This record gives sequence, C-alpha cells and structure tokens, in this order.
Amino acid sequence: MNNVRFEHLVEVALEDLPPEFASRLDNVTVMVEDFASPEQLAKVHLQDRHRLLGLYEGIPLTERPRVYAGALPDRITIFRIPIEEMSRTDEDIKAQVRKTVMHELGHYFGMSEERLEDV
Repeated sequence: MNNVRFEHLVEVALEDLPPEFASRLDNVTVMVEDFASPEQLAKVHLQDRHRLLGLYEGIPLTERPRVYAGALPDRITIFRIPIEEMSRTDEDIKAQVRKTVMHELGHYFGMSEERLEDV
C-alpha cells in the first residue's frame, strides 16, 4: 500500500471518532512513519522495529496540570511497515490501522496498557 493511502486510513480512523472524544483532542498530532526510531524503541524497551505498531508520546489528559499552555504537542506515531507486514490484505491493514490509532488515543486519554487490553 502506498504512503498516501496509508495516511488516508489514519485520517479516516480519526474522523470516525465519536464526537465526545474528538472534541477532547487538544495539543496532539498524529503522524505516520515507516518504523520507530531507536529512541522510540528504547522508550518501550523494544529492540525489534518490526514489532512496534504505534506510539503515544506526551502527557495524558488525566495527568496534565490545570495550566497547560506553551507545551509542545503530544505525538502519536503510527508505524506503516510493521502494520503492513502483519497484514495479509488491504482490509487487514485498514482494521489494524484503526485498532492502533484507537489504542494510542487510549493512552492520550490516560488509559494504561492493562486497561486498554480489557477494553
């Protein structure tokens, strides 16, 4: 799948957010990269760049101070190649992109890895 189509799938996943969640997105950017950087892998204690599908970097909404001005945007990165490698069809890619975007947004909203597994 080409980069433009993949990025479009990420945009569609964001557009499909229920309004009560979409309206709470503030100071966060979502981007697509081929793979995680060595620094990003180190943050999650991974060495294999083929295993990380997405990453949230920032201060979750539940932990932000009342005055939160002037901060750089939080960042959600979706990693294209690992998602494509684990998928057999374009429909699999679409489903995994949506799942990964929702998972990383869960972290943005303050959900732990354990809570996300339950959901």
